[in-house]
Amino acid sequence: MGGSSKRNVVALCGSLRDESKTRIVLTEVLEAAQEEGATTELIDLRSYELPSLYATESPTPDAKALQKTVDAADSVLLGTPNYHGSFSGSLKNALDYCGRDEFAGTTVGLVEVAAGDFPGSALMHLRTVARTLHAWTLPTEVAIPNSHSMVGTDGINDEELTSRARKLGRELTIFAGIADYVASTPTPNA
Repeated sequence: MGGSSKRNVVALCGSLRDESKTRIVLTEVLEAAQEEGATTELIDLRSYELPSLYATESPTPDAKALQKTVDAADSVLLGTPNYHGSFSGSLKNALDYCGRDEFAGTTVGLVEVAAGDFPGSALMHLRTVARTLHAWTLPTEVAIPNSHSMVGTDGINDEELTSRARKLGRELTIFAGIADYVASTPTPNA
């Protein structure tokens, strides 16, 4: 599936905080993707001017840049803090600017970072969004609880969670382009 061509893995960070735990976790996942042979890019939404969709009639150059980057990706990693049991408004707004044109057939990985001890609901919501956009969501997901103690400035402070994050990075590379593979596989006769 991975093929011989270099795969491009792009991560969207749904956290706007300067010392974002989400960004630290995404970096860990992207490092594993690089080790697997992918080129990677972290899209830091703090650097994009993305007003609420349809809030302005003026052209939005950053939206076009975001769409182009996501469209060129073989895999997209969506990372979000848990905000009130769901994903962040900044990630939602970025996803609103993208659609099936950018995501259809793309392999997608999911990361949720929660300050509390019950992460998971944002992952469920992001899976629904990815399916609606006709993307292929990987079954491996990363849900980090108690981020204040589990994630430090130098990475994830838990061996099992680090292993899972690195597994996700490898899978984002290995299974990039899975939609093409599935579409070209002959269906067995009944």
